[in-house]
Amino acid sequence: MELGMGMRMEVGALHSLVVLAVQFFTVSWLFCRFVASKEQFHAYLRANGELGGQGGDKEEEKEDSSEQSEPPAKRGRLDVQGQDGESTKEPEDGEKEPVERKRARGQNKSRPCMKPNHYEKSRLCPSVTQGCAEKCYFGPRCRFLHDVGEYMAAKPADLGHSCVLFETFGKCPYGITCRFAKAHLRDGYQNVVNTELAKQWEGKSLVRNNLSKDLQHQLRKKKFTFKKADEYLCSLTKPHHNDRKGGKAPGHSAGGEEVSHCTTPEDGLGDTSECPVLPEGDSKPAPVQSPHPTESKEGCPTKTAGPVTDEDIVKLRPCEKKKLEIQGKLYLAPLTTCGNLPFRRICKRFGADVTCGEMAVCTNLLQGQSSEWALLKRHHTEDIFGVQLEGAFPDTMTKCAELLNQTIDVDFVDINVGCPIDLVYKKGGGCALMTRSNKFEQIVRGMNSVLDVPLTVKIRTGVQEKINVAHKIIPKIREWGASMVTLHGRSREQRYTRVADWDYIAECAKIASPMPLFGNGDILSYEDANQAMQTGVSGIMIARGALIKPWLFTEIKEQRHWDISSSERFDILKDFTNYGLEHWGSDTQGVEKTRKFLLEWLSFLCRYIPVGLLEHLPQKINERPPYYIGRDYLETLMASQNVDDWIKISELLLGPVPTNFTFLPKHKANSYR
Repeated sequence: MELGMGMRMEVGALHSLVVLAVQFFTVSWLFCRFVASKEQFHAYLRANGELGGQGGDKEEEKEDSSEQSEPPAKRGRLDVQGQDGESTKEPEDGEKEPVERKRARGQNKSRPCMKPNHYEKSRLCPSVTQGCAEKCYFGPRCRFLHDVGEYMAAKPADLGHSCVLFETFGKCPYGITCRFAKAHLRDGYQNVVNTELAKQWEGKSLVRNNLSKDLQHQLRKKKFTFKKADEYLCSLTKPHHNDRKGGKAPGHSAGGEEVSHCTTPEDGLGDTSECPVLPEGDSKPAPVQSPHPTESKEGCPTKTAGPVTDEDIVKLRPCEKKKLEIQGKLYLAPLTTCGNLPFRRICKRFGADVTCGEMAVCTNLLQGQSSEWALLKRHHTEDIFGVQLEGAFPDTMTKCAELLNQTIDVDFVDINVGCPIDLVYKKGGGCALMTRSNKFEQIVRGMNSVLDVPLTVKIRTGVQEKINVAHKIIPKIREWGASMVTLHGRSREQRYTRVADWDYIAECAKIASPMPLFGNGDILSYEDANQAMQTGVSGIMIARGALIKPWLFTEIKEQRHWDISSSERFDILKDFTNYGLEHWGSDTQGVEKTRKFLLEWLSFLCRYIPVGLLEHLPQKINERPPYYIGRDYLETLMASQNVDDWIKISELLLGPVPTNFTFLPKHKANSYR
């Protein structure tokens, strides 16, 4: 009896092993049948997918040779990946590494800088487009065209028969300059308006945080008053002002020490430990009751406006500020270049809970630069939205915080203490603030004293590769008054050459408590997100993972792998271009600007490997796949890392590129020609 049961158990176990083996080899074959060499891959694309229909079927016979000819530059281990995932592994014997892929690191600093308006030689005056040619702002000095016939003779051909602006809002503000003008132009170049549809949008503000001409004039003429910031900066000692003008290192420490001693006695003004930044917040009423001469002059215009109430004098205590309730939510990281408003709209559609604008330089904002203020724009669908500031000194950062507090609508302000690039680091900003604790403290305290919204900080593990300092800084940040900290699990020196250290993030999450800490790094699947949440963090921030697959937010919320088809991915790109035309415009300049940001995004999208082709799940963010031929031509085209193929995708959406068009992505590792 026992022998029979034992035999049945052995047979059952053997059957299970056979089933597992069959499943393993089936999945392995499914992936291998799509693997190709570089030559086969590009030959398939050049032939527009006509070499045999399904790419996998035609490669079945060449399976063995394909695996041997896999490009060595795309083989790599997770612990030896280069920036943005390129492999640093040496080629094996008999393998030849392509010259163009060898050590492709860093930025394409010498890439051609062709601005979108360079592609249009003759531009029509905006006054003509708006129907008021007789009131041209520039008058006789205007260098734009005023003759509509002359402009139309030189205007490039239209790109399509439907204008997304006209179809969405009932009116295209770009009129005859629109590259889709056939949809809304009639005889005599008259711009047609769908009055019923236009009335539905009348008075509605779709995008907030625009820079008004009046505010820009005040900033450029330095007429904007920074009352709260000036009060805080006056509380700092004289060595700080010398340091602001370029003082030496001794001045830095002296200024920082005196400030810390100066604020210590004020910490006991009836505050609890939960409100550590109250000194800066409660130091405001005192000058009002017994003002200094300079402060009374600033206060005079305010007093003449009417009776002063307690609401005018008493500032909200820091613990009474609006709280940032985002624990457990999915946070889309502030992504330079790619984290623009159209891309954030895509991510919001797929389930991102919190969004943040691209890193904005505080000095540029204070100067009223339109291009920098454009980074602060907020779409009405972004219900929890913040902006990220970069700066190196308390005066500019505090003034910029007060400026934004008065002029734009945000839910929180984030300080960038994680930017690793040399341009920022060498000026003392970004990661450099982690080594300048005095300036860091003054910035956090100063910004927190002038803001009515929560202040957050994003940091890295440290500057040097093997020296982590975040665990020492996080308790100080909590004491200085920050509402939340986001920790990227790499140091500045590591960049993306190592996997994120989530064990260290877990340690820091315990140290940060009760202050929320979000973790960031290497999340590309719902399994990665689940493992990250198990470390004890309050939530996760997603950066490159969202660029590679923006539907990642849906996968995390629905706890599944989405084998998204190429047509669905193409529809996402189509939506992005529509959002881009809506945001940047449908004229030549807007079209080329949309194309530029689309191409930058495609440099990340090409890294996605379709779930149906994977040998094992999930895909890891630092794994670079071999060349493979997808299940259809479009899927194969989207897998290409050749710039010319990205341009071909953009032409499917935005029409042919201009004759002198050039493009290279920001990072060398992202492409080749």
